[in-house]
Amino acid sequence: MIRTRFAPSPTGYLHVGSLRTALYAFIVAKQNGGDFLLRVEDTDRERFVEGSIENLLRSLDWAGINPDEGVQFDLNKKVVQAGDKGPYIQSERLDVYHKYVDELLEKGHAYYCFCSKERLDEVRKIQELNKQATGYDGHCRNISLAEAKKKIETGEKAVVRMKMSKEGTTKFTDLIRGTVEFENKLVDDQVILKSDGFPTYHLAVVVDDHLMEITHAIRGEEWLPSTPKHLELYKMFGWTPPQFAHLPLLLNPDRSKLSKRQGDVAVEDYIKKGYLPEAMLNFVAFLGWNPGDEREIFSLEELVKEFSLEKVNKAGGVFNLEKLDWYNREYLKKMDDEELVLRCKSLLEEKYKISIFHFPISKVIALEKERATTLVELVDNLRFIFEDMEYDGKILVWKKSDAVKTKQNLANLSDFLANLSDFSKENLQSKVGEWVKENNLTNGDVLWPMRVALAGQENSPGPFEIADVLGKEKSLERIKVAINKLS
Repeated sequence: MIRTRFAPSPTGYLHVGSLRTALYAFIVAKQNGGDFLLRVEDTDRERFVEGSIENLLRSLDWAGINPDEGVQFDLNKKVVQAGDKGPYIQSERLDVYHKYVDELLEKGHAYYCFCSKERLDEVRKIQELNKQATGYDGHCRNISLAEAKKKIETGEKAVVRMKMSKEGTTKFTDLIRGTVEFENKLVDDQVILKSDGFPTYHLAVVVDDHLMEITHAIRGEEWLPSTPKHLELYKMFGWTPPQFAHLPLLLNPDRSKLSKRQGDVAVEDYIKKGYLPEAMLNFVAFLGWNPGDEREIFSLEELVKEFSLEKVNKAGGVFNLEKLDWYNREYLKKMDDEELVLRCKSLLEEKYKISIFHFPISKVIALEKERATTLVELVDNLRFIFEDMEYDGKILVWKKSDAVKTKQNLANLSDFLANLSDFSKENLQSKVGEWVKENNLTNGDVLWPMRVALAGQENSPGPFEIADVLGKEKSLERIKVAINKLS
């Protein structure tokens, strides 16, 4: 069975690049009838941020990427661990890691290192001055296990390093990059257990992926240089490694690495701005992958059918916010009005202190549906419906008219509308259109000031749509205010 995992560190928020990693891992599992796991890699205690696990789960839940196993929310949104291969939070697995570190030490595949930070810094400086590859120089590599244990008994602090083979090369097939090869002599003896008793990523990821029976390790390309170390650990333990797929970096438009300095990188930021999960998933799926044809709109179900790691590019994917905006507008336009009401419900109620059940909300939403980029913008743009806008009376005047004519036209229009019983968009469009012709007026003479009067702003939907939503009483009230502004 195919088993993939997403293994974030709880350092504050879910990065959009991590969302892409989770999405690809989820898709690979689902398209093969497999399982998608969520494991929390929290062994770097200095970077741990309280509440991060909940934040990660909320973001994934919003995106519809829900784990089959591992760390997840229960029905009450409480963090739980589900599955028979846990714990799935690494800080709860220290006894497991210590067992395997002891095995490596006993077999001579690892050793205690007593080098101080000052010595390591000095070694690095010398290597840099001599233009050598930087890395550990093997100073403690030949200290016997018995001697090392005596030093530890006397209180000396130590880390444990793996004893990396220095001969030959490590070659493997990456599902995205093809054959990849590293010279072993350039790979240093990685620390696998820190002096605080916590494992490093390198040991924990190998042990956990093996014990959790992960078949495909999908991760960012920053881990590509570490893969020889991981494969060496698999060899030391006598385990079969998973297949690896290293995803390209996400880049800013200037081709620099995507960072918070140049814009939002947290999924949470885009949720708050009112982006749709469907649009975000579609967008990040295309950051490095495409189906090989002109299609751009894919649901999650369609991605599961069409996606393949072999079609993921090796080059970095550019995070183009304009493209994300395009996706979001497309999804907004296509979304059913009733569904869109549900998506906007909390935003509307919070911003305008209303109950959506007291308004023809579907009609309200439809007014700005095709003019907005995000849910937040959509709700903001509807302010003129729920609040009387302040505006300069000058904007009521059509460019080919004047204030006197505009005032008279609005007064006559108001009298005409007062006698209409059917205030639907269709009836208004028909009756007002006839009235304009009968009075030898132009649409600009009547519809421009009518629309501005109803909306209180220059740019807005059409006057009949607005009047339909506002209703007869409110529409006449706003036209009266407009007439007074022209006095």
